[in-house]
Amino acid sequence: MSVSRISSRNRRLNKAQKLSVAGVSTLAAASLAFSLVPDDASATTEPQAASAAAPVAYTGSQAKNIQAGAIEQNSTAEQLVKAADAAKAKDAAEKKKAAAAAEAKAKAVAEAKSKAAAKAKADAKKRAAKKASRAADRKPVYADNLDGWIREALAIMDKKNIPGTYEGLHRNIIRESSGNPRAINNWDINAINGVPSKGLLQVIKPTFDFYHVKGTKHDQYDPVANITAAANYAADKYGSIDNVDSAY
Repeated sequence: MSVSRISSRNRRLNKAQKLSVAGVSTLAAASLAFSLVPDDASATTEPQAASAAAPVAYTGSQAKNIQAGAIEQNSTAEQLVKAADAAKAKDAAEKKKAAAAAEAKAKAVAEAKSKAAAKAKADAKKRAAKKASRAADRKPVYADNLDGWIREALAIMDKKNIPGTYEGLHRNIIRESSGNPRAINNWDINAINGVPSKGLLQVIKPTFDFYHVKGTKHDQYDPVANITAAANYAADKYGSIDNVDSAY
């Protein structure tokens, strides 16, 4: 085989980077065996035969180099693929971790808002209950005099929907008893009939009993009980105590 043919073959081998280890080894072994087995054709010592044997050893060495290069290239490619896969997996894991962190944060914010709203609602309810309790416990205190009696009677009348004003009550009280809660009439027809008029607004017992306002004392001489019963009677007969300007 000529030197030019050997060089051409070497170039072809340099391009064939994908030869397997087994294939190359087998090829080298076969070439070596072929060169060592004597026969009639190979027993000659012609220069052409000697020159033909040299490329076999060279070809085996070259094949080993090709084999090593192919293995190295395959190893490098595998490493690149593994590195790319690892980077991709790491990126996916980081994205998943970031998404989980964002979800956890959003959940925590929502829970915090919910707790804050519930607390605010509970606090508002508690304040309202406390305020209502204070209002219930805070019973108005009225002066023990004519002004206080009228104001207390007006508060009760307002709850019972009994009409009347401070002016109307005060005016009739002054005319009837001059503001004396123990006043009693012992000379008119009612007194003659045994039922004298009593108290601030001079009501007789049957009238007081019939128009007595629940929640007040059942006593004709009690200022507030007397005023509210008389105002209740006047509302029934005249529309309001304000409409009364004389004996009624």
